Amino acid sequence: MKWLALLLGVGLSAQVVASDIINAKQLLTDMSSAIQERNFDASFVVVKGKGMEPYRWLHGKVEDSELEILSRQNGAGLEVVRVDNKVTYFEPQTQPYSIETDAIAGPIPEILFGEIGSLSNSYDFVLGGKERIADRAAQLVRLVSKDEHKYNYWLWIDIQSALLLKAAYVTQQGEVLEQLQLTHISVTEQPAPPLIELSSKDFPMPLASLAETENTQKLQNNWRIGWLPEGFKLLKSDRHKLDLNNELADYFLFSDGLVEFSVFVQRPLSGQRASGALSSGATTVYVHNSGAFDVSVVGKIPTMTAKAIAESVTRPL
Repeated sequence: MKWLALLLGVGLSAQVVASDIINAKQLLTDMSSAIQERNFDASFVVVKGKGMEPYRWLHGKVEDSELEILSRQNGAGLEVVRVDNKVTYFEPQTQPYSIETDAIAGPIPEILFGEIGSLSNSYDFVLGGKERIADRAAQLVRLVSKDEHKYNYWLWIDIQSALLLKAAYVTQQGEVLEQLQLTHISVTEQPAPPLIELSSKDFPMPLASLAETENTQKLQNNWRIGWLPEGFKLLKSDRHKLDLNNELADYFLFSDGLVEFSVFVQRPLSGQRASGALSSGATTVYVHNSGAFDVSVVGKIPTMTAKAIAESVTRPL
């Protein structure tokens, strides 16, 4: 999982971080390039309101393969394994399944370890002030949304080692909604034993990408989503039963590269329900009852943005 490069920052020069000529984009680009060859064992927590989720993440190289394991430490358990371009999910009460991708979706957006420049149409890269985080001097880097329809994303980077010490989703008014903070990390010459074991294991074949593409085209023709925030594009869609109520729903996933949100369209549930929103940390769940169908929008976006998206969904005549 490439995003934890920010947590490692291995191999980066402290002089580069401290330089007056360095800019925010270059700092992030340098960090994204440091992750590819390192072996590490890290722990971090994600804080949402009064809730906290602890994770462990292993990353390493075995011969020519890049391997990683992300596991959630509380609750029923979730483990995600990546071997090069195959990611396999192990979830409670679900058969393991694999998809073809080069990154595990985690608490830090994957784009920060890739082509960060692709965000420049939607976000400004801004160096903030120097602060003290976890008893270390840190440089604040802000990804500032160019409109009010998205949150900002802030990162505090260790000046000495270029480690990411902290990251947060922040409103346009400066309110912190959700944050991630490193609690432990060790970098080693050799990969951790669980990673070495991965190289000799078999995992399910990736789900067929062709069927997904065909479904995406078909479902796009069934519903019209009339408004999206600037920069968001459809990543995928399908039709499946929801775990929550076992109802069949059409599903659409959108992303601007930094943030994703999902749209679910289904028949109205029994009982008259008013439209409304719930939130947890930076995540908003907005349910819109149109009468003929229900629309649910879920993602790390402001409530008013989710509401506008949900109310724009129509069925072409």
